[in-house]
Amino acid sequence: MEFPAFPDAPPLLTDDEKQELSNPQCSVSRFKEIQAEKTSAYHDLFNDLYPIEKLVKGFAELYDEILRAAWIGKGLDSEPKVSLTAVGGYGRSELHPKSDIDLLILLKDEQDLPQDKIESFITFLWDMKLDVGHSVRTIDEACSLAEKDITVITNLLESRTLAGSCDLLSTLQLQIDVNHMWDGLSFYRAKMQEQEDRHAKYQHTAYNLEPNLKECPGGLRDMQVIDWVAKRHLHTHRLSALIDKQFLSEDEYMQIKGAVSHLWRIRWALHMVVGRKEDRLLFDHQRTLAKLFGFDDDDLKRNVERFMQGYYQSVASIQQLNDLLLQHFEESFLFIDDTPNIEVLNAHFQISNGQIEARSSTLFQNTPSAMLEIYVLMGERSDIKGIRSSTMRQLRDSLDLIDEDFRKSKTNTDLFLDVIASRYRMTDLLRSMKHIGLLGRYLPEFGAIIGQMQHDLFHIYTVDAHTLQLVENMRRLWLPESKSKFPISAQAIRHVPKVELLYIAGLYHDIAKGRGGDHSELGCEDAQLFCERHGLSKQETNLIIWLVRHHLLMSVTAQRKDISDPEVIWEFASQVKTQERLDYLFILTVADINATNPTMWNSWRASLMRQLYLETKRALRRGLDSPIDAEMQADEHKQRALEILIERNVDMMEAESIWDDIEDEYFIRSSGDEIAWNTEAIIKHRPSTKPLVAIIPLGGRNFSGASKIFIYTPIESHVFAVTAAIFEQLGLTILDAKISTTNEKYTLDTFVVMDSEENDTNLYLDSERIDLIRKTLIEQLASPSLYESMVQRFTPRVLKIFNSPSTAHFVSQPEEVWSALEVTAPDRPGLLAVIGKFFMQNHIMLHKAKIATLGERIEDTFYITEQNGELITDATRMKAICTRLKESIDRFSKATEEN
Repeated sequence: MEFPAFPDAPPLLTDDEKQELSNPQCSVSRFKEIQAEKTSAYHDLFNDLYPIEKLVKGFAELYDEILRAAWIGKGLDSEPKVSLTAVGGYGRSELHPKSDIDLLILLKDEQDLPQDKIESFITFLWDMKLDVGHSVRTIDEACSLAEKDITVITNLLESRTLAGSCDLLSTLQLQIDVNHMWDGLSFYRAKMQEQEDRHAKYQHTAYNLEPNLKECPGGLRDMQVIDWVAKRHLHTHRLSALIDKQFLSEDEYMQIKGAVSHLWRIRWALHMVVGRKEDRLLFDHQRTLAKLFGFDDDDLKRNVERFMQGYYQSVASIQQLNDLLLQHFEESFLFIDDTPNIEVLNAHFQISNGQIEARSSTLFQNTPSAMLEIYVLMGERSDIKGIRSSTMRQLRDSLDLIDEDFRKSKTNTDLFLDVIASRYRMTDLLRSMKHIGLLGRYLPEFGAIIGQMQHDLFHIYTVDAHTLQLVENMRRLWLPESKSKFPISAQAIRHVPKVELLYIAGLYHDIAKGRGGDHSELGCEDAQLFCERHGLSKQETNLIIWLVRHHLLMSVTAQRKDISDPEVIWEFASQVKTQERLDYLFILTVADINATNPTMWNSWRASLMRQLYLETKRALRRGLDSPIDAEMQADEHKQRALEILIERNVDMMEAESIWDDIEDEYFIRSSGDEIAWNTEAIIKHRPSTKPLVAIIPLGGRNFSGASKIFIYTPIESHVFAVTAAIFEQLGLTILDAKISTTNEKYTLDTFVVMDSEENDTNLYLDSERIDLIRKTLIEQLASPSLYESMVQRFTPRVLKIFNSPSTAHFVSQPEEVWSALEVTAPDRPGLLAVIGKFFMQNHIMLHKAKIATLGERIEDTFYITEQNGELITDATRMKAICTRLKESIDRFSKATEEN
């Protein structure tokens, strides 16, 4: 690739332009014209891959000249006791196209204030549409504020005079010197607290879906923290000076310089594309930037993932060196102990003031296995706070020794298994190993997923961050507080024969993401090689491989299949085969869902998982050769309902007459409690001809926030469509739908609903809201004249971005009572109403719906028949339904982009 011939420096103002702009008569429009011309030239250089460091510095110098010209034009050059000072990022001579320009107008004394001229100057800059942050202060005022405010003192550390007397800033800098305010310890502590608070806003992770490249952990601000602390303590003005002071190696300097340069290029491009100050990598910008950075093949999703992987790798480098250098500062300056408390652990390591360190400066070079041994020792002791910076650097410098021979060494494989079996902080150890680069070296397959994002709203972390979070979720099940939130998982993990196998399966369940193909199958190959290399038994290996291959099985079965059907339970139990596998899989699945996107774990998903687990446990106890009979299950449910109704003094003859009129499937798929509730409600409702609507909250901690709505009304084709539309209008999300019919042409519809994300999902529906829902449903079902005014709620920005085509296809069932139609589509408010309307118009009877919203898409299964109850089996009819439904959904999705 041939690069263009670059100029020695980016363009600045010519002498003629300086003279023209300094003229008091020069107009704002002329300033803006020259500003636009020069900015365009800088963008051209950026597109030609001109070095970003020179662009950022040159752009700051360009604005230095523009501001000086405006300063002169407003007559401020004749004011000897006033100066124009650049502070903050601009003070560092770093400026991106739409960055803030932070200015301090410094006065010697209050009486020196030329107020009219300064107001005219600032107004002029605003008229130019510059993002100027400014303050006007005397030297004493600036000192007073700097003494009280860490942000002010930090800004003043990076200040330079643009115009006026340089003596003013020199005087100020002497007065804010470390000898007068903010001594080393207080400054360091304040910056550390500031960084901690900032990281907390981003959940202490750089791996957000739409990260802020400046403020997130590992962002540009973390790099500036290093710079600020170094300036305050070492009086350095260049990062490279840390090499001479032996705080930074040449390789580390090049690593951090490359990472910062990468983020600078992204930030420049982001400002250029958006046309305003923007530091968030929003989804719509990620696509544009991916193409701009050369990822422009036909696979849009993959392009974004590759672009973002580069971003995440850069922030990981900055975060790693931020931790290393700040710890080095702490050890070298702030907590020097002339008589350190040292405890020798063995021939290789000792603990010094709570931190583990190598006893030799060449330990890892001489004994490479010590790179794993150090983590084993940390896992055995809860009182080890961390690794000394000198040892951490020595470890990083020795990573090249990790090769195939290292990975095959029994000493090392045993040590790694000991890390997995650590008593204390195992996931913290794995994160540290990843952070420093060791985990990706020892497990190259894991190294391949570091920074691997998944371009959707369901997976909110990169694959590596998700994987370690999953393992941490499993570890948390040992904590007492987990017994209330995850009672079955917390109990199950205490009964699995070897919990380390669970952690290994967790490490490998998504290891093949990003390679193309079925990641579950590809992951099995890596998992098998790991097990063989680490000497696991055949039985242990088979279990891990089975868990990796089937890690999605339980989630898919619970959320997309009819788990009230005995045949579905039997089929799932036949795949699981043993209680041991069921326990392992249940724990893995619960941890996986919560590590994928914690907001997706709600009371309804928890109840589905629990129901599938308990029903499968019963099936395994009965034996796979003795599956439960559907008729037997219906009888059990009826018997339970009878017991409840007798307790409530309900007329049993009337109850049984109602049951005689209802189809058998209702009793198979409805619990005894639900049958009793429905029956009693119908008896109390008769002889009214209005639709019956009954609403109850689902009881107990396992259903917090979910409610069940029962509708009993004459069969009409519009019932589901109207109901779905009303739920949308009222801000309710349908989690599950079940429709049964009677011989007297009535429909019994049961919906499980929860407040949509816009509302509070942790509270039950209050009585006022319940009354509104009931009243609206009754009115609309009785007279659906307003149905055509379909709900048109606002579609959020992030949902509009993901507008992939929908799919619709029929799938086979263990026992085909109904035809199962699976639909995937972009999530849009009102979509279920559209599907309901389609069923109505195409004479399709809906019997049950499994609703699953996974980030930006829905994956729903509808159990349907023809209007007369017959299965849909004709291939032509099935194809026509799928094609027309897909077209209806795609038209609706496209229309939502315009609202």
